[in-house]
Amino acid sequence: MKYISTRNISPPASLKEAVLSGMPADGGLYLPEIIPQLVGRSIDTLGAMSFMEIAQKISTKFLSDDIPVSHLQEIVEHSMNLDVKLHQLDDGIAILETFHGPTMAFKDFGARFMARLMSYLIRGDDRELTILVATSGDTGSAVASGFLGIPGIRVVILYPSGKVSPSQEKQLTTQGQNIQALEVAGNFDDCQRLVKQAFADTDLRDQHMISSANSINIARLLPQSFYYAYTAGQMMQKPGDLVISVPSGNFGNLTAGLIAQRMGVPIHHFVASTNSNDVFPKYLTTGDFQPRPSDQTLSNAMDVGDPSNMARIRFLFKDDVKLIRSKVSSWSFDDQQTLDQIKDIYQRYEVIIDPHTSVGMLGMKEYLKSAKGVTQGVVVSTAHPAKFPESVDPVIGKRIPIPEQLAQYLEREKRAISMSTDYGEFRQYLTDTLG
Repeated sequence: MKYISTRNISPPASLKEAVLSGMPADGGLYLPEIIPQLVGRSIDTLGAMSFMEIAQKISTKFLSDDIPVSHLQEIVEHSMNLDVKLHQLDDGIAILETFHGPTMAFKDFGARFMARLMSYLIRGDDRELTILVATSGDTGSAVASGFLGIPGIRVVILYPSGKVSPSQEKQLTTQGQNIQALEVAGNFDDCQRLVKQAFADTDLRDQHMISSANSINIARLLPQSFYYAYTAGQMMQKPGDLVISVPSGNFGNLTAGLIAQRMGVPIHHFVASTNSNDVFPKYLTTGDFQPRPSDQTLSNAMDVGDPSNMARIRFLFKDDVKLIRSKVSSWSFDDQQTLDQIKDIYQRYEVIIDPHTSVGMLGMKEYLKSAKGVTQGVVVSTAHPAKFPESVDPVIGKRIPIPEQLAQYLEREKRAISMSTDYGEFRQYLTDTLG
């Protein structure tokens, strides 16, 4: 299978080229040239398949042209051994818990799969691969965990100073070994801009093998499609249309869901639930995409003012906003609404959710106000609430127990290099570090 750029200027790339380069030279993002289909029995039997079986089936559809099935099975078995749990709140709404991995965030799925896929793709290459990743929270910790100790790969994580939660910061700054954190004096969009400038720097890329672990890399999105297919299978016996609300910032998670839907997975509609960084809801309303500087919110992993994956969404729908509206609805919510929803869910169901899941719940409830017919709503829960005690504890009136996965990081010493938003400084750091 070949991978094409959303800008349609760079030539189609092989899997290895697409994954290891991260972005095409024309500045677009890669998508599969053809999205393979799940049809007939493959769809009918989803409900009887385990998550691991679904992961094996979909990864084979996408990747078996490039990777022997035996190796691909090994990659999946060692990366997708994570729990995916559906928690039914009431007859109309369930929560999909995707945070049971080592860093307690959904991004463990993509990071672990990508690390092992990249390790396979660079086998036999004498050069070291450097991963550049910008994070607004959970991406950095998931990538740090997923790539820790992987031979032949170095990871440089850029995160905005003072704009990630304390537990997130400890997870991405205390790993050591082949993981280096850069604390940038700016916001997430500044971090993402520095990474994109590095990828556009042809001299730098001629000298060094660099790639990305953000959702700009297609290898991050493909494994996230697995749990959408699993969810659809688990919900197939329930009456009504399946609607999934996705807390959205850089829109990689939503794009993975749209890819699953394009494969034939029976998902009726998506809700892109955003915080006050509302460029996508405004785009659906006006048809005009206007990026802007991001606002800092309690759901910090979604604090993105210029979401990269808009390029993929617009490409998938041929830049037809009316067509996008037929498959995706979107609303934005502020911090007070987010806190109120955390409290409401706890009082109603004795279930504790994090700020990102709260935004997803608000989006689902907004959709249900005007939904026609029977709807089975699923809200993607992207992070464990214990990662956000500063926000959640006061609302529910008690301290959330800290899981061992998080507790092990909190006593470690933070190690990060301070960095300005100037690309020249970042480039100099890379040149000095990479040799």
